[in-house]
Amino acid sequence: MPYNDQSDTAGLARFIDHTLLKPEASVRDLCRYCDEAIEYGFKTVCVNPWFIADTARRLEGSGVRACSVVGFPLGATLPTAKLAEARAVLDAGADEIDMVLAISALKDDQLDIVERDIRAIKTACGAKTLKVILETCLLTDRQKVTGCRIAVSAGSDFVKTSTGFSRTGATVADVALMREVVGPEVGVKASGGIRSAADARALIDAGATRIGASSSVALVSENHS
Repeated sequence: MPYNDQSDTAGLARFIDHTLLKPEASVRDLCRYCDEAIEYGFKTVCVNPWFIADTARRLEGSGVRACSVVGFPLGATLPTAKLAEARAVLDAGADEIDMVLAISALKDDQLDIVERDIRAIKTACGAKTLKVILETCLLTDRQKVTGCRIAVSAGSDFVKTSTGFSRTGATVADVALMREVVGPEVGVKASGGIRSAADARALIDAGATRIGASSSVALVSENHS
């Protein structure tokens, strides 16, 4: 999905998952985020499982998708619990899931566990979109490459850099590496620490096809100014 007009608010907005994952988020915050997503034409509103049913109801018929996180933010949930959580948010109306892969298993080279975990959730998703979060700041480049390859092999629709809850977030170098590994057919989502339209454009130029941001309105307003 090329981004050709860097002065076009709608052009940037269509890349954005408008993200509300703070533990102190309120229903009032959720309503505002959903209304902003509809107004600006963001791709999704991404929320914790607690809010996914309300998000799906508020976005119904708008064209903006409801997205929830699974195994978030550590990826350390037991696979059975992670799968149960995925099924619950899908039943509640999620159109997309962002799951954290089993980071410890990846770092310990327990790659069969990592792949089974992802594959089970993609099976539950069916035609709905699955994004796999690597948490790149915790991985070596070799582990990033391995994680991307496993995610693709297991059927993931996207690989994603970060939760935004660890040491650092998305970098141009990581996005470029991930794009090189997954090829043109799999999405790459950059998330974490994206605070300006220039940041977002640089990540898109490096190969990101989705941007996760909590300050999405500021990004598109800056992009338009």
